[in-house]
Amino acid sequence: MQQVVIVGAGHAGFQCCASLRQEGFEGAIVLVGDEASLPYQRPPLSKAYLLAKASASDLHFRPERFFEEQRVQRVQGRVELIDRAAQRVVLTSGQAIAYDHLVIATGSSPRRMRVEGAELEGVMSLQTLVDADRLRERLADSRRAVVIGAGFIGLEFASVARALGLDVTVLDVADRALARAASPHSAQAVAASHEGRGTRLRFGCGVTALEGHAGREGGIAAVRTADGETLPADLVVVGIGAEPRTQLAAQAGLAVDNGIRVDAQLLSSDPAISAIGDVAAFPDPVSGRPIRLESVQNAGDQARSVAARLAGKTVAHGPVPWFWSDQGELRLQIAGLRAADDTHVVLRDAASSAATVLCIREGRLAAVETLNRAGDHMLARRLLAKGVALSEEEALAPGFQLKALA
Repeated sequence: MQQVVIVGAGHAGFQCCASLRQEGFEGAIVLVGDEASLPYQRPPLSKAYLLAKASASDLHFRPERFFEEQRVQRVQGRVELIDRAAQRVVLTSGQAIAYDHLVIATGSSPRRMRVEGAELEGVMSLQTLVDADRLRERLADSRRAVVIGAGFIGLEFASVARALGLDVTVLDVADRALARAASPHSAQAVAASHEGRGTRLRFGCGVTALEGHAGREGGIAAVRTADGETLPADLVVVGIGAEPRTQLAAQAGLAVDNGIRVDAQLLSSDPAISAIGDVAAFPDPVSGRPIRLESVQNAGDQARSVAARLAGKTVAHGPVPWFWSDQGELRLQIAGLRAADDTHVVLRDAASSAATVLCIREGRLAAVETLNRAGDHMLARRLLAKGVALSEEEALAPGFQLKALA
C-alpha cells in the first residue's frame, strides 16, 4: 500500500495518522482537514478553554514539527467528492488527491434548531475552536445565558457560564437531564449540582422562537418557550445533539444509515474505504446491531484499530466504550452502554455526593456510571471487558462494593 488519505483532522483523523507510523506503516499519509489550526483536542473547548485556563496552542495534539518528522502531509481544504472508480478525493479548490486506502473521519455536526430566530447573532453552538473563540468574546459582554439542551455540551457550558457569574437557564424538551446518556440517578445528581450553583433547569420545555432586539439588526434578546414564557438572553447556546457528516459517503454510493455503515473491521461497503469516529455506524460487539458513538475514546480506539489493520495486522474493533463529563466540581464517568430497561443499583457515599450506579442486564454487569469515583470507573472498564456476571440481589447485598467482582 502506497498512500493512505485521511479525511477529517479531529481526534479520529489525527490518531489514525499517528498510529499508522507507530505501527510501522512506511507509505505516504495525507491528512485533510478544513480548519486552519493544527489538529487539536475538543473536550477542553467547553471547559478550560472557555475559562481561559488553556490557550489554543495548549490544545494541539502535537506541534508542527511532529507532522514533518512523521512524514504526514497536512492539507487544508474541504473534500467535495470521493471518486471511487479513480480512487481519489477532489477538494473544493479542484485539487485531486489519489489514495490506495481512504479513511473517512469527518465526524458530526451540531444539530440546528428549526425555529424562528435561530440565525440571530448570539445564538451559538460549540464544537470547534472558532466556535469557542466566538463564545469567549460573547461571554465577556453577557449577563444572561439560555442553554437549549441538557446534554453533555449544554451542561458543561452552563457550568462555565455560571462560574463566570452569568445568570443561566437550561431548557430541555425531555423530562430530565442527560435523558439519553445517563441513568435517572446520575441525571438527578448532575441536575442537583447545577441547581446548587444557582442554575435554573426547566424540563419538558420546548422553544417556539428566538427573539431579536426590536428595531435593531440581529442580536438575540429573548427565548420564547412553548408554555408562553419569555426569557431574556444576551447569549443562547444550542446543544440538542449532533448528526453524522455522511454527505460525502452518500454521494459516493457507500452504505449509509445514521452513519457510514462499517463491519467489525471498520471497513465500509467499499473495501478501499474505512470510516471511524462519530461518523461510523459499526456493529455492537454485544448485540450485533449497528451503533454510532460520539466520544473521544471511541474515535481514538477505532483509529488505532484501522491503523493496525492497514499496517498488516488482524484486528477486530471491540473495546469497552467509555465517556466522561466535567461539570464544576462534579465528574461523571460512564463505562459501557446502558439500556433503557437495565436494572440500576446505586452504591452511595454517605459522606459526599460520590456514587456508583451499576446497570445490570440479564444477570450481567452492562454499564457503570460513577460520580466523583475515578477508581470505580477504572475498575468498571476492566470488569466490563471481562464480562462479569452480577445479579440484582448480589449488588443489593449490604456492604457490596464493585471491587468484590475483581
